[in-house]
Amino acid sequence: MARTFRRKQAAHPISELNVTNLIDVAFTLLIIFMIATPLIQQEQTIPINLPAESKSAQQPPDKDQRFVAISINGQGEYYVSDQPVSFRELQSKLRAFAEEAKPPVIRIRGDAKVPYEKVIQLMDELKKNNLSKVTFDTQAEG
Repeated sequence: MARTFRRKQAAHPISELNVTNLIDVAFTLLIIFMIATPLIQQEQTIPINLPAESKSAQQPPDKDQRFVAISINGQGEYYVSDQPVSFRELQSKLRAFAEEAKPPVIRIRGDAKVPYEKVIQLMDELKKNNLSKVTFDTQAEG
């Protein structure tokens, strides 16, 4: 029996670029961003009418700094981030923030109609826990 030991033709390189996988990755990233974007803006779900201030230049925040929003709605109810909390729960959360190695900056988001006493109670608790980095959220006028 005779055998032929011929070499098969060498495979030629494919000169076309298959972009199907790249499109799949792009659509996957798009879906992830579409889902994640509303989660970033969760604090806007609390209906608060922020007081207005005149427009002025703002300093950009420090990129390493963590912010925690404490909101007070028109009925005087407290929210930490987007979770409703009682005043006692708020006190314990503030104590926990104060015990962290790098305490966060507290963003106070008070409704324009909230009783002034509620804001002062919050400020008093912040002072008791030595949380001195505080910002007040407002909306730009005009």
